[in-house]
Amino acid sequence: MLELANEQIAMGQVAVDKASALRLLADRLVADGLVAEGYLDGLQAREAQGSTFLGQGIAIPHGTPQTRDLVFATGVRLLQFPDGVDWGDGQIVYLAIGIAARSDEHLRLLQLLTRALGETDLAEALRRASSADALLKLLQGAPRELELDAQLISLNLPADDFDELAWRGARLLQRAGCVDSGFAALLQQAEPLPLGEGLWWLHSEREVLQPGLAFVTPQQPLRHRDQPLNGLFCLASLGAAHQALLERLCQVLIEGRGQTLYQATSSRDVLQVLGGEVPADWPSVRVMLANPHGLHARPAKVLAQLAKGFDGEIRIRVTDSGQAGVSVKSLSRLLSLGARRGQELELIAEPSIAADALPVLLAAIEQGLGEDVEPLPSTPELAPQPVPETLQAPLPGTQVQGVGAAPGIASGPAHVRVEREIDYPLRGESCAQERARLRAALAAVNDELQALVQRSDKAIAEIFVTHQEMLADPALTDEVDQRLTQGESAAAAWMTVIEAAASQQEALRDALLAERAADLRDVGRRVLAQLCGVTEQAEPQQPYVLVMAEVGPSDVARLDPQRVAGIVTAHGGATAHSAIVARALGIPAVVGAGAAILLLEPGTALLLDGQRGKVSVAPPADELQRALAERDQREQRLQAAWSQRHAPAVTRDGHALEVFANIGDSSGIDKVVEQGAEGVGLLRTELIFMAHPQVPDVATQEAEYRRVLDGLQGRPLVVRTLDVGGDKPLPYWPIAAEDNPFLGVRGVRLTLQRPQVMEDQLRALLQAADDRPLRIMFPMVGQMHEWRAAKAMVERLRQDIPVADLQVGIMIEVPSAALLAPQLAREVDFFSIGTNDLTQYTLAIDRGHSSLSAQADGLHPAVLQLIDMTVRAAHAEGKWVGVCGELAADPQAVSVLLGLAVDELSVSPRSIAEVKALVRQADYSTACALAREALQQDSAEAVRALVERY
Repeated sequence: MLELANEQIAMGQVAVDKASALRLLADRLVADGLVAEGYLDGLQAREAQGSTFLGQGIAIPHGTPQTRDLVFATGVRLLQFPDGVDWGDGQIVYLAIGIAARSDEHLRLLQLLTRALGETDLAEALRRASSADALLKLLQGAPRELELDAQLISLNLPADDFDELAWRGARLLQRAGCVDSGFAALLQQAEPLPLGEGLWWLHSEREVLQPGLAFVTPQQPLRHRDQPLNGLFCLASLGAAHQALLERLCQVLIEGRGQTLYQATSSRDVLQVLGGEVPADWPSVRVMLANPHGLHARPAKVLAQLAKGFDGEIRIRVTDSGQAGVSVKSLSRLLSLGARRGQELELIAEPSIAADALPVLLAAIEQGLGEDVEPLPSTPELAPQPVPETLQAPLPGTQVQGVGAAPGIASGPAHVRVEREIDYPLRGESCAQERARLRAALAAVNDELQALVQRSDKAIAEIFVTHQEMLADPALTDEVDQRLTQGESAAAAWMTVIEAAASQQEALRDALLAERAADLRDVGRRVLAQLCGVTEQAEPQQPYVLVMAEVGPSDVARLDPQRVAGIVTAHGGATAHSAIVARALGIPAVVGAGAAILLLEPGTALLLDGQRGKVSVAPPADELQRALAERDQREQRLQAAWSQRHAPAVTRDGHALEVFANIGDSSGIDKVVEQGAEGVGLLRTELIFMAHPQVPDVATQEAEYRRVLDGLQGRPLVVRTLDVGGDKPLPYWPIAAEDNPFLGVRGVRLTLQRPQVMEDQLRALLQAADDRPLRIMFPMVGQMHEWRAAKAMVERLRQDIPVADLQVGIMIEVPSAALLAPQLAREVDFFSIGTNDLTQYTLAIDRGHSSLSAQADGLHPAVLQLIDMTVRAAHAEGKWVGVCGELAADPQAVSVLLGLAVDELSVSPRSIAEVKALVRQADYSTACALAREALQQDSAEAVRALVERY
């Protein structure tokens, strides 16, 4: 997989000609172990066939098919030539990207560079780049939309000539943040283009920050070059962002409607003609939606038909959504609002029809749009109010029962971190003072983040780099500045804009964007704390127990395993984010301990048992001593387990169980093997897809899968095909919003709807196998026809790409699949049980639910019954069964799963040694007796108590 990274870049190189540049690239590829000596011949031969010059000062030299055998590992190396290298035909290269690849993976790189190649003046920017980081950002530049709104239109300006009008247009673009200060001078040097009807076009591609279009008209008629000058378009050009607007403008001129632009009396008139963002100052009314099922298809159709009776534009929006209005005349747009009973709708109509249209539509909505509706409560007091529960902090000497999330025993003072309310004034002292305060706060927070970037590892540093980019987002700061000019305080303006932006992202029902919303709020609170002089509560000097409502993504980066002895959360279950983070960091954790735990006094002594899920508050000395002795014994057991991590997992009476690893990509595969994995039991391929800005092609995927197989050195690889859907969509693969995405189009249901995506993934897997042990499994299979359709695709591809050691199976995540296990077992090669989803679907509990997720325990007898049913059905047909959910690493669950005759456990690499040791300490016959008894229990708590007795 070809990706670009800072460490691949060598800045400030010098080469007298193309041959010298190719030698430098070849030497670098050889020195870094990517290719063998002789690869230079391939680079030269490829250039002889045709130049690898792409344009914009970039060339991508790569070998010929005949030299692919010289490639040891796929990779790229980038050399910057500030003085330029003549690549032939007068083409000057400032950046040469040397590619080592066994297939046509350079096509993937072309896709990555497509956006950058669309930028203007990229060659000059590459030449002037002073650091690898700056150069990389140039190559990864994202396309931007053209700015065109009311602030970029100015009509009837007092201008004496063309130059003054152009200067006015440039000033509008500069005030909108589209261009730097030097843009106005450059625009004056550009060659103006007459469009006809007295309209002119002027543009520049330099000093541009954001593509934007300004339109200005003079107060009195002017002439330029003996032609009328009625209006001037000033374009800050960046890529092809203006293409659609230019096409629309051409159509207006072809139709002879140019006068509608230069005779316009308001910016709204211009924006309506050009299709820009129309300001929302039309007449409007608001109404509460009373339909019991919201604005679904039938009432929406009635509303759309009514609106079509009026000759003009009418828009509608949900007032608390933060989203722009949509056309009332479009049924699909109405349905996309997702408006629910009790939400307020705003109808907005253009002035010429508002007086007639708005009362009609308002009355229709109030009357139910053809449905019988119950009136909404007139005041909030009419609805029954829940009686607030009075919480008290747990008393000293008491035990709090939560859910064991990460094994281990920890003790220390409680460090209670609860998000505090910060008060701030709504009105500011003066615009200048508030602007200065905000600027100082932003700079201080940026410095804080930079310090965190420098001391964090790469993955965590990327979180804070994203936060820095949010701080510098002109869309946020411009909106804040507008509020400051209206008299708001810096704190009030900042938090209003941050909350609106975060709410907009959450409303899109996109898991990735929801994470960005959390990041936005995290950045927002940092700046607010700076503005209000609020400092974070100091951490204890000695190791402490962190107590929080929930440990979210933005909290992960702050955790120091050397300081955090343990974690207790009020909410969450064993599969919640807190639990997964704690296990990954090796920190004992108890989750779902209840909201009262947050009322503990800071510094209260805590003792937690991450295996049993218990928290002791201010424990007696003898209890603490016993627990710490047990902790020391466990540490000794873990050290002993680590020393035996490569030994097989065989019970004392000779029953073998395989222990595999769960991974997300190829990085660190060598480390996984070193930690004792006998194979990979779950490769989550969706993480590979999420790491790319578009669907990775066959070559990119093949290289990634091949890297995993190479690292496993003959050990089996079990791959889960792409598992995305409504609950975790890909940013480049839009999926319609669903009322319940966990019960919607996800997993194999989705990929069967996109057969080309699935076929490409299967082809890449088969091509990567090279007769090594490959196991392919399909997620979310709930019906026989889904399995058969997926299997048929594999069999068809296998005819062209034979693989000697291939097995094809499914994940048991849906109860229907477990119930169909006898029928499925006749056709599949294996089952892999995903206990996270199987548990939530069986118990009908969302494992992310704030108050219920603690009950989503995979040791519930109902879940165990489905596992037992699956294993029995598979073994009857001679097929094997693995477990790859979080339950497989739960120390209390290992003996139960062993007794249920599961053949393989796949766990996080950190847990491999411990799970193997637990198997070696067990008797298979005793485990079978335990499992039989566990199946007869009535709750997960009873099963865990039973395990304790055994």
